[in-house]
Amino acid sequence: MVETRNYVSTPDPQLGTFLTPINNTPAIELFIKWLPINRPSISPLARGLEVGMAHGYWLVGPFTLLGPLRTQVAGPVAGLLASSAIILLMTIALSIYAYARPDGDNPVGTDIDWSNFASGFLIGGVGGAIVAYLLIENADLITGLAQGLAG
Repeated sequence: MVETRNYVSTPDPQLGTFLTPINNTPAIELFIKWLPINRPSISPLARGLEVGMAHGYWLVGPFTLLGPLRTQVAGPVAGLLASSAIILLMTIALSIYAYARPDGDNPVGTDIDWSNFASGFLIGGVGGAIVAYLLIENADLITGLAQGLAG
């Protein structure tokens, strides 16, 4: 018996939309299904907060540890400000997309929902950047506490 596959798009490779080992694996499908943007029964503001926190958190490290001010005292502050600026630019892009997007099926919803998503993204992004900055600034203290507890 041949198993039939429910294609999200056409399996025709000439159209450029076909199943690959990446998008055809059940584990990957489950992972993508439970990303915050696709998770069912979560408000757009909460989606934005969760996505923003992750982006703000991971943007601070490269700016702080690999940026041009990495050897200066102001390096972590510059990393925090640079990542906050990127979060602000991404929030502006989300706000523009909220009003310029084509109608159709999307996981967030209406333009008001996209606006709420962008607001949550800004708050979560700056909050995540601040948490990452505080962790980088207090890395010696955290290491000392961990060594004190371990030994």
